[in-house]
Amino acid sequence: MSAMHPDHFAAKSDPLTGLAGREAAAARLGEWLGHGEKVHALLIGLRRFDALNLAYGTAAGDMVLGEVAQRLKHFAADELEGAWLAARSGGDEFLLLATEPCSRERWQLAAGQLLEALARPIATSWGTMRLSPRGALLRGIEGDNAATVLDRLGQTLDQAMGQSARRLVWADGEATRSGLSAAQLEADLLHALDRGEIEVFYQPQFSCRDDRLTGGEALARWNHPSLGRIGAGALFAIAERADHVAQLSQHIARLALQGARDWPMDLRLSLNVTPNDLASPAFALDFGALVKRSKFPAWRLTLEVTEQVLLADVAHASLALGELARQGMRIALDDFGAGFCNFRYLKLLPLHYLKLDRSMIEGVAGDARDLAVLRAILAMAGALDLKVIAEGVENEAQRALAASEGCAFYQGFLRAQPMGAAEFLELARG
Repeated sequence: MSAMHPDHFAAKSDPLTGLAGREAAAARLGEWLGHGEKVHALLIGLRRFDALNLAYGTAAGDMVLGEVAQRLKHFAADELEGAWLAARSGGDEFLLLATEPCSRERWQLAAGQLLEALARPIATSWGTMRLSPRGALLRGIEGDNAATVLDRLGQTLDQAMGQSARRLVWADGEATRSGLSAAQLEADLLHALDRGEIEVFYQPQFSCRDDRLTGGEALARWNHPSLGRIGAGALFAIAERADHVAQLSQHIARLALQGARDWPMDLRLSLNVTPNDLASPAFALDFGALVKRSKFPAWRLTLEVTEQVLLADVAHASLALGELARQGMRIALDDFGAGFCNFRYLKLLPLHYLKLDRSMIEGVAGDARDLAVLRAILAMAGALDLKVIAEGVENEAQRALAASEGCAFYQGFLRAQPMGAAEFLELARG
């Protein structure tokens, strides 16, 4: 059991979302507080959810709640370093608890980024759904217990749900002001590239067949001098506000290619492509030139794109990715199975891999329905001559099942967490 994902202690407590329920969350919170852990908490409510249920029906509402749960878990897994617990507190309320070693400002920044992720449009067969999340923040103090923490959060969320201007409210009564303004964070980011504060980690990837190391996915982190480590989601959100996404993407790609240059020749590097990247008419030309300058072989490079990246202009994305594929790069459709997947992408894009969303793997070892869905995806991938990468593999049962069902590769905390360039090179040579 990974300490990074304690929500698995109470997996399936809520039958709709698979998250822990309120009682399980309260028990875990009480345990952490009893052990003297520094607990951070965020209670989230969804404004206008009742109207959505009335307009589209409970089936649509249930689908939206499931998507919110997945986005919440993905955010926690990607952005939080300490132990965490994601729960459905009841109805349209969700709870995130963490023993994250961070400042008040860092927790607020993370909470704001999570609410932005939850507010992104949700594509469904009923139409595009939009939510308006609100949040109550709290940092546990000495003498707190689970009941007092949850009570203060609930009262504060009630206040936040009645406000249109403020999305986040601290449960201690203070306004959500940060020690660093948004403008200051944007300015700090401009300097971060020159100061070497942006760091690239690599998530190792392995062969399902023989557990051999096959490559690594590059992940960016910002080591902010006062806020501490900021994950990729918040980092790119700040860059987008500063209109600095292109420069940040290029900087990360250069660092990742440089760090992978000395890898053994059989290992592949995976890089994520952002919506801003593909929106540039010159992306294929500029990125191809960057790879040539790096001396990293194009045929060892995989570009990962998500459905969000493709929403704006799939035809343009297909042309740009097609040009890079002709240079030898491989293309992977990432987070496959998350949300409402448009199968049209499988027809239009020059794909080589499907990368399964972690939600497609986490319950598959004990759920016949999940297994049937996995088998259907693998059969489709086989018919399209696409290799499948399983993401979020956290135990041996998941790995063994993914291998037996025909997944080619996997990544996850079972074998390794993201690591720096030197540590990855040592793993590759060992």
